[in-house]
Amino acid sequence: MIDIEPLRYAWTPGGQDTLTLGRLQVSTGQTVFLHGPSGCGKSTLLGLLAGVLTPQQGRVSLLGQDWAALKAGQRDAFRADHVGVVFQQFNLLPFLSVLDNVTLPCRFSKLRRSRCQASGGPEATAQSWLQRMALPEALWSRRADALSVGQQQRVAAARALMGQPELILADEPTSALDAALRQDFMGLLLQATRDAGSTLVCVSHDEQQAVRFDVQWSLPALQQAGVSA
Repeated sequence: MIDIEPLRYAWTPGGQDTLTLGRLQVSTGQTVFLHGPSGCGKSTLLGLLAGVLTPQQGRVSLLGQDWAALKAGQRDAFRADHVGVVFQQFNLLPFLSVLDNVTLPCRFSKLRRSRCQASGGPEATAQSWLQRMALPEALWSRRADALSVGQQQRVAAARALMGQPELILADEPTSALDAALRQDFMGLLLQATRDAGSTLVCVSHDEQQAVRFDVQWSLPALQQAGVSA
């Protein structure tokens, strides 16, 4: 699913490296827990995995496609087809309803829209994911900004899962939730990802969740290994 060849990335060209990694691979369907202190480069790595950033040296490939080999517009289209993202700040469109937010990926990706046809189309698929996220039907027609933080987080997860993208990236998905809700939400996200057949890479400070994942990565340790290599 993911293939990282030894890479170096710096926010400023020619500046000090922000991220240095050796060879890494993630298999299809694996769940990966990524942790490390603030500022160590976790969000930068997610940006590289999503093709939003490209390394100055090395290579990041998704499904065999080197992100850097694509032009900017091609990267956007490839990302829309194959990557779902659960953002730390949700990034829901506040003026749209819950259902309209969840179906958004299908407006940008014909592939993800076509994958929803087997379950009745985008709206029916969105309703199914919202049910799995335990979001009451009475909320589906409300504006996204009328929901609680925990409810918005579930909407964001449902949106990321629409059309069964091969890769789900979650950036601190439980940071806005209290301890009880964190356990419930992470369980929902992991089960939903497995149901969709997707690969999950999750960044979190909540290391108590790590045991629930197939693979645990400490980014500082990975970077040290990359430097040594």
